[in-house]
Amino acid sequence: MPVRKRPSPLGLNATPKEIIQAATAPLDDASRRVFAKQLLSLGGLSLLTGVTLSHTGTVTPLLQAMSRFNDHAQAKLFDPTKLAPTYTLNDLTEPFPFNAYYGIEDVPVVDGSTYALEVSGLVRDRRAWRLSDLRALPQESQITRHICVEGWSAIGQWGGVRFAHFLERIGADLTAKYVGFVCADDYYTSIDMPTALHPQTLLALTTGPTLQPLPPADGYPLKLRIPTKLGFKNPKHIMAITATNRYPGGYWEDQGYNWFSGS
Repeated sequence: MPVRKRPSPLGLNATPKEIIQAATAPLDDASRRVFAKQLLSLGGLSLLTGVTLSHTGTVTPLLQAMSRFNDHAQAKLFDPTKLAPTYTLNDLTEPFPFNAYYGIEDVPVVDGSTYALEVSGLVRDRRAWRLSDLRALPQESQITRHICVEGWSAIGQWGGVRFAHFLERIGADLTAKYVGFVCADDYYTSIDMPTALHPQTLLALTTGPTLQPLPPADGYPLKLRIPTKLGFKNPKHIMAITATNRYPGGYWEDQGYNWFSGS
């Protein structure tokens, strides 16, 4: 029996039906070897979560389509009013783990005395924000669980400004699709606006049991704390924020990690 012609590569707007058809289509021996190699290099997590274990940035069109479909499905399921679990001081993980794409000896050192948070994009007030300006805004705290894509988790306490309040203060367009972040260590990421407006999404200035200023390893002078997202969606050392309708991508997302990445 002749082998059925393999469907053409899928685009990012492929429908679920097209994805399933592509995934179940018979492959010739050469294609099977390529697929097996890709599967081994990306790992089973690629199929289950859209996360690639390869840092080369090479993701098959099929996995890209699956990841975008996964993003769409997670966004539809996201409840902007549902709170992540909270904990007590007795539950804190001490010390809180350090994690980054570099070693702790390479943590950036940001001068708080000259720090100025840049805001841009679809915002009315584009003035820079000093640390004293951020500290003058209403502060709140939370004790929530940080969940890493690598399989570990830790409970920490963070204090700072509710991000929704900050976005309102700068006159951000709250109907914009994305909020992007650029960090002092060249890290960058972006989130959807409903997550940005979630009541537990926090511009964190302090951490630990006594809510001291963020140490450098934890993101001084400013990090985003999102308990409804996986850890890599919580940028540290934030230097610039933008509201936009243009997809900003992210350091890991541009290498194949699932963009929405709800926890």
